[in-house]
Amino acid sequence: LYSEGVKSVAAGMNPMELRKGMIEAVDAVVEKLKATTKLITTKEEIAQVATISANNDKAIGALIADAMEEVGNTGVITVQDGKTLMDEL
Repeated sequence: LYSEGVKSVAAGMNPMELRKGMIEAVDAVVEKLKATTKLITTKEEIAQVATISANNDKAIGALIADAMEEVGNTGVITVQDGKTLMDEL
């Protein structure tokens, strides 16, 4: 957005109109994202999302789902390197 905006302003476009258009575009994208959002609530859904985030590693996905269950939706999960070959919570 920035680089194309700079090019447009350099070509003579009104910067305030460009800003207004960018804000409208961002608002439209945010509204579309809100409309298509699906809230996840179950442990299985959390495990599915976590598995995808963990490069399709189901064991890590399940471990993250267990951690989310313990800390809740607003909790914080910290990951540390371990010295063993086992993944643990």
